[in-house]
Amino acid sequence: MKHSDETKRILSVSLKEIMRNKPLEKISIRELTEKANVNRQTFYYHFEDIYDLLKWTFQQETVQLLDVDENSLFWKQGLLQLFKYLEVNKEFCLNALQSLGRGHLKRFFYSDISTMLGKVIKSLCKNLNASEEHVAFLTHFYTLSLAGLVESWLLGEMDQTPEEIIEIIDTFIQDQIRGAEHRINGIG
Repeated sequence: MKHSDETKRILSVSLKEIMRNKPLEKISIRELTEKANVNRQTFYYHFEDIYDLLKWTFQQETVQLLDVDENSLFWKQGLLQLFKYLEVNKEFCLNALQSLGRGHLKRFFYSDISTMLGKVIKSLCKNLNASEEHVAFLTHFYTLSLAGLVESWLLGEMDQTPEEIIEIIDTFIQDQIRGAEHRINGIG
């Protein structure tokens, strides 16, 4: 098993190196396996195609950043680490975004971001007796918003720092929950 993980990691590193200078859709399995010094059969033993390897790479490098509990301090730290990962790997991530398009890249991250935000929102809503549908809606809403903001930031369309973006998101979520509490309790 350890050897298998090492082979996957070697393929992943090779993919990232090639993607510095070449769009994903122009990379061949042959080029990738030569760079990684493995044969095609080894590649196909581990991955269906290059997109599968890309997905595995993102999952290995970013999912653990978003796997946090509902404590607001920890989820914000996890999200900040994701921004730092994107900054350090900007060329790779931009190449993936441009090669895959928004839809595919969004699918890579959607479930992980949704899981993280779902935990936070569920924790914040526990005093509201909110329905599962309401919590699911808020989770979906904030996941789409966050994914769009992260993408916009990565593309250089935003002036805010990651810390500022995270604080704004946290404020929006907190305000939403406070507003719901006031509505339920008949305040204001």
